Amino acid sequence: MDYQELIEEVYNEVMSANPRGKVADYIPELARVDGDKFGIALVDLEGNIFGAGDFEEPFSIQSISKVYTLTMVAGIFKNKLWSRVNVEPSGDPFNSIAQLEFEKGIPRNPFINAGALVITDALTSKFDDPIAEISKFINELTGKECTEINREVMDSELRHSERNTALGYFLKAYGNFENKVEEVVKTYVAHCAMEMSCVDLARSFSFLANDGYSIYAKREIVPESFARRINSLMLTCGFYDEAGEFAFRVGLPGKSGVGGGVASVMPHKFSIAVWSPELNEKGNSIKSIMALELLTDKLKFSLF
Repeated sequence: MDYQELIEEVYNEVMSANPRGKVADYIPELARVDGDKFGIALVDLEGNIFGAGDFEEPFSIQSISKVYTLTMVAGIFKNKLWSRVNVEPSGDPFNSIAQLEFEKGIPRNPFINAGALVITDALTSKFDDPIAEISKFINELTGKECTEINREVMDSELRHSERNTALGYFLKAYGNFENKVEEVVKTYVAHCAMEMSCVDLARSFSFLANDGYSIYAKREIVPESFARRINSLMLTCGFYDEAGEFAFRVGLPGKSGVGGGVASVMPHKFSIAVWSPELNEKGNSIKSIMALELLTDKLKFSLF
């Protein structure tokens, strides 16, 4: 398989079609990003890198960071985690408060904001400096120093964090939160404000295509059984209330972020990251999803 030729073909087809969306503007700093940016990077299990477009330009990974924090917590708390967070698709917006109240403080899954706040709370209980530990972990997965927090994006999100703070207090009211809400929200916003390129995202996700073993860290990150569970959560919950549509059109586990990035894996073959800032009405990147759908169509395989 000539992955470079494939990536370039997909890139050119998406650029030719040029579907348009809207850059996230509820975080003012993200609204400044050039909506025409578009990059794709694919990494195979030997570490070969194939890319097109703006694949080496860092961008705000936003909710993609939730995969890293879930992986870290999974290694520390193992099965205890699932008493605090469920594993069902939400079918509601990622920041829904109504669902959390209806389900008595147990978030529907680790990728909606409430679930990610519980995960971040658990890391805050474990580590004196959780952000430093998260950065160190991502750098290990990527095989190089690559993570950097965009302070302008972080500060912009903190100034508009009332809803996440409300979710934190809801969780605390139901006894599913251990630390100070404002402290955890700040850590949560910081890991969402990290910047990475498509190639670094693809490198960091390669352990999920490789049964939990990272060729960059040169160790098992999670057991094979847990890598499968993370992949299944990405497939069913990684795109919020558009998860079914993504599974139907693309058929790969993946995680999106409102910065326009999508990281995805084809188990036993490759990991891939796509970035284009313009989003659809569900908050997922229009060009990125189109690119991944074209990719699986051309490869003639998916999980299914």
